[in-house]
Amino acid sequence: MSHRFLDIRLISGLIIAHLLMFFTFQDRAIFWYIFTGTILVLITFAMFQEAVDDEVSVFKYIFIGALSGFLIYFLFWLGFQVIDLLNLPPEKSIDKLYRWFSPTLFWQYIALILVAAPGEELFWRGFILKRILRYFRPFLSIIISSFLYASVHLYSGTFILMFAAFISGVFWGALYLWKKSMPMVIVSHIAFDLMIFLLLPLK
Repeated sequence: MSHRFLDIRLISGLIIAHLLMFFTFQDRAIFWYIFTGTILVLITFAMFQEAVDDEVSVFKYIFIGALSGFLIYFLFWLGFQVIDLLNLPPEKSIDKLYRWFSPTLFWQYIALILVAAPGEELFWRGFILKRILRYFRPFLSIIISSFLYASVHLYSGTFILMFAAFISGVFWGALYLWKKSMPMVIVSHIAFDLMIFLLLPLK
């Protein structure tokens, strides 16, 4: 059997992520408490597995990161406008997602910026994608890692969140491979989250 199917660290990380995200989505009332703890566990796991890449200057990773975050937000915004214009079913799902999982308290926004966005990138791009790149070509690695990223959102019960996770996973995976800068991808994720949850929500 190929070594690509025997990567114990990769398999263990995925199992842990699925178990934690399963429990995270079980109770909306305490979602942000469990989600924050889940991401902290995944950060810890990832940091013991892979080094953090940073091959660009501070100015570049902040500028390109913020710009790319606004770009992916704009792409999601365009998609939402089409859904809204055509009155497609996903419109109700998006409203439901905001009601269920959007941060509402100050500490939740802090957790979003300082824990959730960095943690998801450190685990899914800084660990999962890097491990998969050992066995597959870059394009296929991005697709596989994005599918895995989307798969843990299955427990939310909404297809639209899984689809959004897949698209954003492809975007941030490509950005990471382009510049090999984890801080850049984290800045991009933070900029996107600020736009979609705080500055210009899609609702």
